[in-house]
Amino acid sequence: MRNLFFLLLFAPAIAFSQSGTSLESITSALNAGDADALSKYFASNVEISIEDNEQVYAKAKATEVVRNFFNTNKPKSFSQMHKGVSRENSDQYSIGNLSSVNGNYRVYLYLKVSGSNLSIQEMRFDKE
Repeated sequence: MRNLFFLLLFAPAIAFSQSGTSLESITSALNAGDADALSKYFASNVEISIEDNEQVYAKAKATEVVRNFFNTNKPKSFSQMHKGVSRENSDQYSIGNLSSVNGNYRVYLYLKVSGSNLSIQEMRFDKE
């Protein structure tokens, strides 16, 4: 009984801390402009919007699209401004600012949570 109580009390905290690590890895990849590191977290299909050009791509093509974006807009820094969890389920979102050589972008991420894994379902890069 005591072990069950411990498991019920701490399992959600452990799962959230693991997803926090994934979100930190995603933030680091955005900061470095590393499309390959970022693609480790892509879902099999990812909706990507770059300055109102929105499309759904397979994971490999999404990686290429993001790599091209980073090559054109070499990141100087990325700072996460807000993160949260959706009310309907445990999916997460993150909003941040990407400073690049060609200007600043607001970055929106929608992340699907499946167990302790995060996968990027949607990315938006809106020029400020």
